Amino acid sequence: MSGAAASRGVLAGIGLLMLSCLFFATNDTGSKVAVLAGVPVMLGVWVRYVAQAVSASVAVLPRRGLAVFRTRSPGFQCLRGALLLAGSIFVFVSLRHIPVGEFTAIIMIAPLVVTLLGATVLGERVSPLRWLLVAGGFAGTLVIMRPGGAQFTWAMLLPLCQVACNVGFQLLTSRLARTEDPLTMHLYTSWIGALLATLALPFVWTSLASGWLWAMLVGMGVIASIGHFVLILAFQRAPASTLMPYVYVQIGFAMLAGWLVFGHMPDGWSVLGMALIAACGVAAAWLTVREHRARAVPPVRAER
Repeated sequence: MSGAAASRGVLAGIGLLMLSCLFFATNDTGSKVAVLAGVPVMLGVWVRYVAQAVSASVAVLPRRGLAVFRTRSPGFQCLRGALLLAGSIFVFVSLRHIPVGEFTAIIMIAPLVVTLLGATVLGERVSPLRWLLVAGGFAGTLVIMRPGGAQFTWAMLLPLCQVACNVGFQLLTSRLARTEDPLTMHLYTSWIGALLATLALPFVWTSLASGWLWAMLVGMGVIASIGHFVLILAFQRAPASTLMPYVYVQIGFAMLAGWLVFGHMPDGWSVLGMALIAACGVAAAWLTVREHRARAVPPVRAER
């Protein structure tokens, strides 16, 4: 591939990643609209996952057939799907109490938490600069939450539960991506979530006030499925280390959606916290790129 073609591929990957962030921010905004309209959390989650699973299957199965469900790690696939479902439940519950922008910024500390776990649990070497970035990300979270302040409520802790689920999901994704087809992972994630949510359906079923709520929930599932497909396309066109800094554009999309739909703008402290999280996340991604390039350069042999 020529240099120009490679550059176009990277630019396409960045564009697709930012588009997926727009889909995910839109989905979170829809989740907040749904819960504020009185939709039970598990009912909203169930409709979303069924719509996501069906739309993904319609897109994939005609081309790949049932062979796409073959996996070397069915246990890990099921655990990964259960973690994403639990994270989705915390998304719905959190957005009932917290603005979309602030919620999105808090959950964006997940990559920094992965770094922390890599150092403390997996024994990975972490440079002092990366430790500083992790600390900065957590500081930004504290600025948004402001424990002990008038703005702080117990609900501010809910996004941290979503972060815990997301970190486990990311670690499993990293492990499975070495051997599994991305489309297989996506289908398992969708159907495991749909099946587990179905188990709770008899206890939460209710008649919604209007048809537009049903349409919106189905639309959210379709949007989530499209977002995941677009994300896969992005990673097929550019390396993860190149794309990761652009993930934080989702904070901007979430703030814009919160303003357009709910008329909410974060206060100055929250904006500062969001900026700190985004800056530390982008810097951490840049550091990863630099480290990968350094490892790729062969050592210079001394002349004799």
